[in-house]
Amino acid sequence: MNEQRRQVLQMLADGKITADEAERLISALERDQPEPPPGAALRPKARPKYLRLVVFSEEDSDAPTRINIQVPLQLLRAGVRLASLVPPQALTRANAELSKAGVPIDLTELKPQHLEELVEHLDDITVDIDSADGKVQVFCE
Repeated sequence: MNEQRRQVLQMLADGKITADEAERLISALERDQPEPPPGAALRPKARPKYLRLVVFSEEDSDAPTRINIQVPLQLLRAGVRLASLVPPQALTRANAELSKAGVPIDLTELKPQHLEELVEHLDDITVDIDSADGKVQVFCE
């Protein structure tokens, strides 16, 4: 604890200032503190903004093919919010069609809080698939 903060707490203990005044003084002291040098303290990790899919392929061509898809996570969030506005009957039909196409997703179960949880977990995951024909990477950034 630094000396200035100790003085504020002592003034509070002596009854010279109120708790609200002490809180404001301590907040002002914290704002006036110089920023630590880079690397001195770990900052919280920034929230990912994109889901990235990168594909490198070397199939039957003279030059390798590179596909780089960047999907804003905000677009996914907006899609989930919009899905909540779709009538249940339409979601049931969409689920049936997705199931016929081999996509076992239940759109009625999509909730914004589930997406945030998924995004948090995606931030920790990097998927790398290497094969003789190419490479696939999926990650958040």
